[in-house]
Amino acid sequence: MGSTGMASATGPDADSERRNVSDAAGIVVLGSCAAWALITAAMHDGRPEGVLLAVLAVAAGYASGRISGALVPVAAPCVGALAGLGLALAEPHLAPGPQFAVPLGHAGATAALLTLAVGAACCSAWAASAPALRLALWLLAAGITLTAAVLGSVTGLALCTAVLLSSLAAGRMRLRGLGIAGLGLATALATGVTWAVAGNVLPEGLTESLEGQLTPHRVQLWQDALHMAHQDSALGVGPGRFGELSSAAAEALLPDGKPHSAPLQLAAEQGIVGVLLLAAAYGWVLHSLWRTSRPTPIALTAAAALTGLALVASVGDALSFTSVSVGAGFLAGLATAHPIADDASRIAPDVHARGDRLAP
Repeated sequence: MGSTGMASATGPDADSERRNVSDAAGIVVLGSCAAWALITAAMHDGRPEGVLLAVLAVAAGYASGRISGALVPVAAPCVGALAGLGLALAEPHLAPGPQFAVPLGHAGATAALLTLAVGAACCSAWAASAPALRLALWLLAAGITLTAAVLGSVTGLALCTAVLLSSLAAGRMRLRGLGIAGLGLATALATGVTWAVAGNVLPEGLTESLEGQLTPHRVQLWQDALHMAHQDSALGVGPGRFGELSSAAAEALLPDGKPHSAPLQLAAEQGIVGVLLLAAAYGWVLHSLWRTSRPTPIALTAAAALTGLALVASVGDALSFTSVSVGAGFLAGLATAHPIADDASRIAPDVHARGDRLAP
C-alpha cells in the first residue's frame, strides 16, 4: 500500500518536531496573507474583508480537521464528505448575491465542493480497517462522483474521477514526494496557461479554442486584471477594487466584481506579493502533506483533491465561497492530523517492556 508515514523511520520525537515546524510555517504564511491584505487596503482604500474571511475560514477548517482527524480518523472525513456533498447540492441557494449562469456562476464552487468531498471520502476509506466499512466508503466516493454527473457539472465529474482514480493508484505508490511534485507542477502549468491567455501570448488557434471554452467575457476579465497588475505590480489596486476599475466587469449584466481567477485577482488587487503569498500557502499545504506521518495514500489523496481545487480556482472564483475555503482547510487538517490511537498503540508496548524489565 505504500509507506505508512515518515514517523516510523525517525521516531515520535522527530515526527512531533516536524509537525511543530509545519504548523509554525502555516501560521506565518496565513498571517502574512492577512497582513498584506491590510497593507494594500490601507495604501489604496481597499476592502480587505473578503481576504481576511478566506484566511480565517482556511485556518478554522484546518484546526477542525486536525482535531477531529486526531480523535476520529475514520468518521471525521466521512462526515466531511457528506457535508461537502450537501453543501454542493445547496450552494446555489445558500450564497448571497445574484445567481449567475454557467460558466461563471456557482459551477466552480459546486465542482470544488464535490472534489473535496470525494477526497475526504477516499481518505476515510484508506483510514478504515474493516473491509466492509472500507468498501462502503469507496462506494460513497463513487456516489459523489456520479452526483457531479447528475448535476451536470462536467468539471466536477472530471475532477472527482481524477481524485478517485488517483487515490486508488496511490495505494501502490511508495514515493509520495514524486506524486506531490507532479501535482504541484500541474497547478503551475494551469496557472501559467491562465496567465498566457490573459496576456494573449498563445498561438492564435489555441487561444480561440480556449476562449470558446472559457467564454470571451471571462477572458476580458482576465485581461483587465493583468492590465491592473502591470499598472502597479508592487501593491496592486487594493483588495475588493477590481469591480470598480474593470470595464469588462462593469459591462456584465450581473457584475460580481471578480475576475474569476484567484491568481489574477491577487495580482490585480495585491500585486506580485499577493500572488507569491498564494503560492506559498499552496506550497505549505503540499509540504505538510509530504511530511505528514499519515499513510501515503491519504496524503496523496488529499493533495490530489486540493490540487483539483487549485485548478478550479485558477479559472474561477471558487475561493470566494466560504464553504470551499473551510472545506479545503478541513481536508488538509485531516490528512496531516496525528490520530491519538496511533500514540496509544505505540505507548502500550513501551509500558509493557518497562514492566518486564522491572519485574523480579
